[in-house]
Amino acid sequence: MRPYYESIFNFDKDLSNMGIIALEGAKELAKKVDYYLVNWYNQEAKAHNTNYHKDTFLLESRCPRFTTGDGKGLVLDSVRGKDIYIMVDVGNYSLTYDMFGTPNRMSPDDHYQDLKRIIGAIAGKANKITVVMPILYGGRQHRRNSRESLDCAQMMHELRAMGVTDIITFDAHDPRVQNAQPLMGFDNFFPTYQILKALLKRFPEIDMSKEHFMIVSPDEGAMGRNIYYASVLGVDLGMFYKRRDYANIVNGRNPIVAHEYIGNDVKDKAIFVADDIIATGDSMLKLCKELKAAGCGKIFLCATYALFTEGLEKFQKAYDDGLFTAVLSTNLTYGTQEMINKPWFVQADMSKYLAYIISACDQNKSLSPLLDPHDKVVELIEKHNINKPQQLELNIEE
Repeated sequence: MRPYYESIFNFDKDLSNMGIIALEGAKELAKKVDYYLVNWYNQEAKAHNTNYHKDTFLLESRCPRFTTGDGKGLVLDSVRGKDIYIMVDVGNYSLTYDMFGTPNRMSPDDHYQDLKRIIGAIAGKANKITVVMPILYGGRQHRRNSRESLDCAQMMHELRAMGVTDIITFDAHDPRVQNAQPLMGFDNFFPTYQILKALLKRFPEIDMSKEHFMIVSPDEGAMGRNIYYASVLGVDLGMFYKRRDYANIVNGRNPIVAHEYIGNDVKDKAIFVADDIIATGDSMLKLCKELKAAGCGKIFLCATYALFTEGLEKFQKAYDDGLFTAVLSTNLTYGTQEMINKPWFVQADMSKYLAYIISACDQNKSLSPLLDPHDKVVELIEKHNINKPQQLELNIEE
């Protein structure tokens, strides 16, 4: 019996009206998503004795550049009457284009402009447009503290004006940004289950009992996601309070002047720390030093988006010094092969989960079982506890 969250295709109608347009930075993830969708579709078609068959849901598109740096969007397959899902990774910094003979690295602004170009190329011919943007453009600029722009809110206004009906994202820095456009669909998913599965697969010996395992939030802003981990695992929760120097701005942010820990004793306990983004990673490494000084055991750092904007060297040194055991992250945004090959890096593949989401959306099914993976996490932990101390065999569906 297949679980409801798998969102099996409904063959009361031909689903040839669904199409996925992957911008250049998201093509690798989109191919993996398409693989699952095509297999499910063709399996169900065969089971229902229909003549339907799909080779791919991906539609061909391009965003070429002129030598001046100007660009344009081209959609090379028909989109008329289709439900279009546009996948974009605004965090993919590996791509370049030539401008006046000089290679220019694509920024989040460039990716966002290409997204609008593709929507413009669709020219209102699609039945509906859903933007799949795992890491939100301008997501860290979500509120106004002084006379400054609100980039994420402005993006949402622009996309709705261009005909976008829904946005699918993961672990938004502050999901309240959806209030900027309350009449547009906004689904914010979390990689909780996939992260825990990847953790237990790499470290099957972990004891997740309350006596030996603990969740620590890196700051007050990350409390929500860490409370969820602590609640579903039934363990204690601590947190660090960041005191910042709001009189100065360094590299676009107020520098942290002190970390203060609030919570139960961490001595001899394995610590799990979850956040949405690791950028420079300075605050995470300071946290590790303080937890180690307090006598904790292994430290597992988790971030939905491990960006490492200042390189991997400082993390490699911290790992060599024994400050942490692993960094867990997802493949929802670009990561270098060097990062993926690091012995301390664990990547959770989100492609199957994203395929479930698109499948459910296209059939107008409820997303509630996908939004809250509580039952799946409980099942995972129970299986882990039963198999201790033997090697964990994780054969549960993604």
